[in-house]
Amino acid sequence: MQTVYVAGAGMTKFGRDARALAEIFREAAAGALRAADLDSVDALYIGVMNPEEFTGDSNIASLIADAVGLTGIPALRVETASSAGAAALLAGFQAIASGYYRRVLILAGEKMTHLTTSATTRVLAGVIDRRERQCGATMPALAAMVTQKYRQAARLSESRLSQMLCAVALKNHANGARNPLAQFQRAITRETYLQSKFVATPLRLYDCAPITDGAAALVLCADKSDVCIAGIGQGTGTLSLQDREFFTSFPATKIAAARAYRMAGCAAQDIDFAEVHDAFTPFEIISTEDLGFFAPGKGGEAVLDGKTALDGALPVNPSGGLKARGHPVGASGLAQVVEVVKTLRGEGALRRECKRAIAQSTGGLATNNFVTIAQRADAPAVQNLWAGAPGENGARPKAAPPAPAAHAEEGVIETFTIVYVTPDGFLPPLALALIRTPDGRLLMAQGEDETPLRIGQEVHLRRMDGVTLFRVKGQMQKVQDAFMKLFRRKPALKSAAKEPVK
Repeated sequence: MQTVYVAGAGMTKFGRDARALAEIFREAAAGALRAADLDSVDALYIGVMNPEEFTGDSNIASLIADAVGLTGIPALRVETASSAGAAALLAGFQAIASGYYRRVLILAGEKMTHLTTSATTRVLAGVIDRRERQCGATMPALAAMVTQKYRQAARLSESRLSQMLCAVALKNHANGARNPLAQFQRAITRETYLQSKFVATPLRLYDCAPITDGAAALVLCADKSDVCIAGIGQGTGTLSLQDREFFTSFPATKIAAARAYRMAGCAAQDIDFAEVHDAFTPFEIISTEDLGFFAPGKGGEAVLDGKTALDGALPVNPSGGLKARGHPVGASGLAQVVEVVKTLRGEGALRRECKRAIAQSTGGLATNNFVTIAQRADAPAVQNLWAGAPGENGARPKAAPPAPAAHAEEGVIETFTIVYVTPDGFLPPLALALIRTPDGRLLMAQGEDETPLRIGQEVHLRRMDGVTLFRVKGQMQKVQDAFMKLFRRKPALKSAAKEPVK
């Protein structure tokens, strides 16, 4: 397999941009081509999530090929939700590695800031399961429910979890302040974090990446340069939260990481720094565990101990991450690799020699994830092994059991959130919960009242207009239910005596 090198990189400043999407792409493309000292390439790969709804643009591959002055060459759009930029990189990598092309341009971007927050929330919610959207679920809401389960599994108090999430936000905003292309270039304080409003409990405003415009670009080639793509992997996971077996880790990341590590011939301990998907601060913590940097439940402690800071043992998101650099959804997966390349070349915020780094990108609610390992060409030789490691797919989620024939009437709260930033058509605050029914199934339900929620509470369920509603049982109701179950229980039949033989 042909080794794939990075010839040039380019990126726009992230944030609010008055220009059209095509113009934003043009700037990023020009920067990468100029850095590569090229006027043309063999093909163009474009990562973008949803320009049809964000900007009203379709046939985007042709539109961008025209805009960047490369009409005539093959152009292909790639989309995997918020990891589309990483997906486009994989497609371009495969084209060079196979020998089909020698030089390709990878472009990724999105324009989002011209829409209202509620409209953007609705578009982003399109990547999650329809049943969950019908209840009012959003990406922040589902991320919050994952976070509640993580807190339970790691046996963290609410205050301890808050400290960890705050530490991630403070670290990444401090890093963003050093990045001239970041959307947020000012550090925040603990007080600022704690005074920010809840988006979906326990996630606050500063736990969520912003709405952003921007684009990134890479030129990949077969000709040797100072940085190469040493390993790359992709994994998928279950779309719906209610059909998952795992809540506190993302199997798609583990699968992608196993492939990338094997191809690069390295392991987690060989990585000098990482850019990971922190659209929500707890996702940075979970991802560092899934990548093998820290044991399950210990990623948050690593942040508090300073291990992931710029001067720590393993800097994570030295660029500021999605949280501070910004999150133009189609661009972020490629922007991470651009940041990695810049840092490997000594152009980033890290002031230490780095040989190898990793970028991890999450598509949707961790349903289509990518891991890319880049290294300096003078680092140990790249193995370039395509085959997967034995047993690497062992983390693949099990198939969901068949849907029950009848709707359950009661259940127990598996995880929950209170949503304060709701999509169009839903009024805040909105209580959402995953309910485990007596037959073991999970279903998304909407709260009917403002009773304080906690994991393990018993609830009544009912259906209305296609949506499951839940109401927490009071103590008296629990007693009445217990008596009713006892009353309905049939006495055990005594074993029938044997008939005498006649």
